[in-house]
Amino acid sequence: MLKTMFTNKKVITKAVDHISFDIQEGEIVGYIGPNGAGKSTTIKMMSGILTPTKGSILINGFSPQKDRQQVVKKLGVVFGQRSQLYWDLRLGESFELLKRIYQIPDETYKSNLTVMNEILKINEIIDTPVRQLSLGQRMRGDLAAAILHSPPILFLDEPTIGLDVEVKYGIRKFIRDINQEFQTTIILTTHDLDDIQQLCDRIIIINHGQIVEDGSLQDLIKRISPYRQLILEFYDEVPEIKHEKAKVIKQESSRVWLQFDNTKITAADLISDLSAYNTFKDLSLEEPNIHDIIREVYTET
Repeated sequence: MLKTMFTNKKVITKAVDHISFDIQEGEIVGYIGPNGAGKSTTIKMMSGILTPTKGSILINGFSPQKDRQQVVKKLGVVFGQRSQLYWDLRLGESFELLKRIYQIPDETYKSNLTVMNEILKINEIIDTPVRQLSLGQRMRGDLAAAILHSPPILFLDEPTIGLDVEVKYGIRKFIRDINQEFQTTIILTTHDLDDIQQLCDRIIIINHGQIVEDGSLQDLIKRISPYRQLILEFYDEVPEIKHEKAKVIKQESSRVWLQFDNTKITAADLISDLSAYNTFKDLSLEEPNIHDIIREVYTET
């Protein structure tokens, strides 16, 4: 009797659905989306951990699934919540083991460690057992480990998760430095939009397994939220402010807020026009909030 009250119903959920993109050498691309959008699934397919049911993936001309050894040599991968370091070994011993796994020549290994020390201060923690490292120290170790074999491509999945402001600054500097020095191609997935804003010229947004945006961050901001605010502060009495391409939206004491469309007039031109017949004590510019813009994209899709 009880069995007849229940029926088996299969629901097929596509983690990713007909996504397609190309990434050029030396790009830093932000690959973002809400939880469950398909970000980590994509990274795992590109790194050969998962196999797509349809379609193909090529990393420098090789398939991560069919040519795994060739691809792994070209990749560095960091998953913020999982470490590739060996828990019971000192950090330096983990590096030595990875040196043997990747068959890194002595000269290359020493050179890369020197660079990693300059950027990440690895020598401060190299003799510490991995299990005794703080989260920020372990992330520094994971990033160094991912670069030891000089990979031209680096996948970073939540590299700053749970880290304090100072450590995040160091990680972001590391990403910029290796990109500029080695032209490393970097694919960054993160929920920290400050990472995206500071590091990525291009973003790919995925939601419900499909790509909904792919382009420059600045183009997205201009399209979704082209309005800026210019805040003017005067010495004494506030004059009447008029401009055909801006409007006063707020006034408090000696301060005035003007809103303008950045696609119709630049901030520099607006300031130049207003300063021709006004004297300001101070001025500032408020840019759109990237968190609000990305949230709007998520909501629309």
